[in-house]
Amino acid sequence: MKTKDLISWNTLIGGLAMQGRGVDALNLFIRMKNAGQKPDGITFLGILCACTHMGPVEDGLAYFQSMVHDNSIVPQIEHYGCMVDLLPRAGRLEQAMDFVSKMPMEPDVVIGAGLLGACRTHKNVELAEVALQRLIELEPKNPANYGKMWPG
Repeated sequence: MKTKDLISWNTLIGGLAMQGRGVDALNLFIRMKNAGQKPDGITFLGILCACTHMGPVEDGLAYFQSMVHDNSIVPQIEHYGCMVDLLPRAGRLEQAMDFVSKMPMEPDVVIGAGLLGACRTHKNVELAEVALQRLIELEPKNPANYGKMWPG
């Protein structure tokens, strides 16, 4: 490809991230910035997804902060969802719960279910009860939410 625009960079970064090739996605992000292309929210979604699959929590937090402070991008629910996925994978459930409580928008069902699943994985009943209550508030008529509390 002779010239790369933002769409092509985002497609490559996101594709690599989704295929579990996080290192390649992050390296491509560096190349993108070195080529003078300014990232957007889609770019950072790919980067945060890469961090989620790779596990570098501090890198994920740094990229999230860079998105907001260095690039003036307002995080969307999908960005928060990546962070809520990333933090519990490193056992940082309390930080994930705090992250959700500070979101400028209401968490959606995906975030609620993700938190509940992470609590179950880490066997944290106390936080699971809080996550379940939030999930029930979001989706009161979904009986599957109650089944997520039972051992699988």
